[in-house]
Amino acid sequence: MSKTTGLMTATGLAAFALVQPAMALDAQTFIDRVEAVYKVMGYDMNFGEATLSGDTITVDGVTVAMQGIEPMAFDTELTFSGVVENDDGSYFADSLTIPDLDIEFGDEHKGHLTLADIVAEDLWLPPEGETGAEVLVQVMGRMATGPLSVSRDGVEVIRIDSMETTSEFAFDENDALESIYSTAAVTNIWADLSTVGEEEPEAGAVIEALGLTILSGNINQTVNWTMADGRLVFEESQIDFTDIGAINFAADISGFTLDMLDKIYAMQASDLDPTSEEAQAKQMMAGMEIAQALSIGAMSLRYDDAGIAPKLLDFFAAQSGADRASFVEGLKAMLPAMIAESDIPALNEVVVPPVSAFLDDPQNLEVAVKPASPTSVLVLAAAAANPAGLIQALGLTVTANTKTK
Repeated sequence: MSKTTGLMTATGLAAFALVQPAMALDAQTFIDRVEAVYKVMGYDMNFGEATLSGDTITVDGVTVAMQGIEPMAFDTELTFSGVVENDDGSYFADSLTIPDLDIEFGDEHKGHLTLADIVAEDLWLPPEGETGAEVLVQVMGRMATGPLSVSRDGVEVIRIDSMETTSEFAFDENDALESIYSTAAVTNIWADLSTVGEEEPEAGAVIEALGLTILSGNINQTVNWTMADGRLVFEESQIDFTDIGAINFAADISGFTLDMLDKIYAMQASDLDPTSEEAQAKQMMAGMEIAQALSIGAMSLRYDDAGIAPKLLDFFAAQSGADRASFVEGLKAMLPAMIAESDIPALNEVVVPPVSAFLDDPQNLEVAVKPASPTSVLVLAAAAANPAGLIQALGLTVTANTKTK
């Protein structure tokens, strides 16, 4: 009897030890932590009732407010799965899922929106009181949705296959955050613009003439951010539409450190009236500080044509009553006069030859800056007093019809 009692006691203690972490988890404390963490980033969240079942926390809706934006109420169930409270008081959740959205809107025309498979994954909440930028940038690993569809009077006008953002975190030997590699993608965007003419006849006529009644394309972005020097490299930030063209932004910026992000968060979380003199003065000082800290190593904006430029030239030539060749020659002749209005004669050599080449044969056009060495935004702003000197300081170039990078 003594051995049996001892065995039962030991078994009970072991079972209690196993379930203790789940019993210690408190739904409201977890939700309070979510609210506190995101408040530092400028989001004022007010969650509904939270309930716990095992390691799953279910919340009855949320209202989100941001400075200068009307509060948005999401009256739907939020489910945090795989929630764990760690020894240091931080929390981790495998995922947050939201039921598929099915929304009716509009008065004169009946609109219908659906959005499926909404999920956020690898969610982390730092210990209470830790609200520095280093921990806040790690709060989410992935956010994604499935198909989005918008219809007008029963006819689909917008469709997107999926949307996704991901962040991969790298740490040094001391477990300090070293870098973040982020990607974003909006896949297979499709839009029907054939109904625009019903309410905007002129715009509808232009869309029809340019063959833009159906649009399809993708958006992709890749960013690498290292913490030590605050180097932010936009490897790609591209909007690409079939038979129209692609615009890609790339940049190499340094000085965007975690300390700077802390100051931005502090500004966003401020209780000051944004229209007050005190708030505006603080924003101006912060802006000057950011401009001093940020340095531009390189930056470019490139357009690769896929068919829209010739159509535009033909369209405007027809409107002016000229053939395309004559219209293009007229535009080229106007370029020096247009630049002269800017009172920056040095732009003539930089802009006129490549833009003229693009008008003759629209393939691609790129505007780029690459200073001899990384230069602070504040220094460049001061150099603007001498436009010719600024062009040289920036290393400004405009090129046309170069090989695709």
